[in-house]
Amino acid sequence: MELTALIRAQAREAVMPGGESYLSLSLASVREIARICACSVKEVEIAALEKGVIPERYQRNLGTVGGPTGQVRLLRARAAVIGLGGLGGLAAELLARMGVGTLVLVDGDSFSESNLNRQLVSTEKNLGQNKAAAAAVRLQEVNSALELITFPCFITPENTGTILEGCQVVLDCLDSLGARFLLQRFCRELRLPLVHGAIAQFYGQLAVIFPGDPGLERIYGPSPPDRGIEKELGNPAATPALVASLQVQEAMKILLGREDLMRGRLLFVDTLQGVFETVDLGKD
Repeated sequence: MELTALIRAQAREAVMPGGESYLSLSLASVREIARICACSVKEVEIAALEKGVIPERYQRNLGTVGGPTGQVRLLRARAAVIGLGGLGGLAAELLARMGVGTLVLVDGDSFSESNLNRQLVSTEKNLGQNKAAAAAVRLQEVNSALELITFPCFITPENTGTILEGCQVVLDCLDSLGARFLLQRFCRELRLPLVHGAIAQFYGQLAVIFPGDPGLERIYGPSPPDRGIEKELGNPAATPALVASLQVQEAMKILLGREDLMRGRLLFVDTLQGVFETVDLGKD
């Protein structure tokens, strides 16, 4: 049987939380169809969505992403997460659960015991493992439809262009200002939107930087120190989780073609005082 016929044969009627009926496709059915047709899980999911059949894993996404068409757009998208620590580990998993079809995972560091307090991918069993490689293992278990491209290295002027090739959005989850500025430079050269996030103690910040926009120079100054103040103030569990979630929301909006972005502004989060403020970054 052809792919479309198999999808229709396996589809079952289900009911949305709001009471509307729809055609559903279970994960077991998706895998079986992929096996029979010798194609990928992602190809089956895209074909199903294009026929109005909803893979059950994405059913709760649809009201946010704009229905089956938006979910297909995500499955065909490619995002890079640069840094797989406190920010990047959670950001990558949230993108995977939303169904962003290709994720580029980049980090040259390995897990240490001091990561256990906040880094989602870090466990007592994988201490010493490369962060990007460990993230790929976890994400494959979360969503087998994904294509995961792993770079177990730090970004450099020599490799960053290759790493970012083909991406539609880049998430800055780094902890070095020098690396952040390098990443921004390549995003500008390649005409890629950059979603910047940073945290320290109870505080976090977020900015969406498109090529031509005011960027990190406006936030940190033209000659910043290599590292911020997070080493002095500490890196708790909740703050990176909050900022990573905000980064993913912005990345999703970019991939879905929405215009209501945190662009041209810096969002500053103070969870100690319960304050969210935005600062206008002005124009270059």
